[in-house]
Amino acid sequence: MTSIPRAPLLLGLLGLIPFIWGAATVMFEDLATLGLQYLGPRFIGPYVQLFYGSVILSFMSGVLWGFATKATGAQAATGYTLSVLPALWAFFMTGGGPTGAAINLIFGFLGVLMLDFAFSRWGLTPPWWMALRTLLTAIVVACLTLTVI
Repeated sequence: MTSIPRAPLLLGLLGLIPFIWGAATVMFEDLATLGLQYLGPRFIGPYVQLFYGSVILSFMSGVLWGFATKATGAQAATGYTLSVLPALWAFFMTGGGPTGAAINLIFGFLGVLMLDFAFSRWGLTPPWWMALRTLLTAIVVACLTLTVI
């Protein structure tokens, strides 16, 4: 396994803050109260996770689109088509209340991990990509699961 370069690892871990913060404010009422007081309701509990999760799924669509540019022919067409799925999933599947939306985000992030794997197998990603994506996805899914239970 190739080690993950420092910048993508650090930025990826920093990108987990809204998920971790959201889970923490679900688990600890005092923290939620503090967050509500200083940040407002949109930035605590499942609300921060759901909004940010939708943004990140859309971001991942762009990342996959970028990887698809390395492909040619039918593989490129497949890559472009698959790359739009995470954004569409976020758009269509995150309504209907916080529990259902969080469950759908969990499935969305697991689905992106499968797409990451496909793009990696096609040789379109850096060699360290799956190590990074597996780590980040595991943490995101754990945080969203804490919101669901």
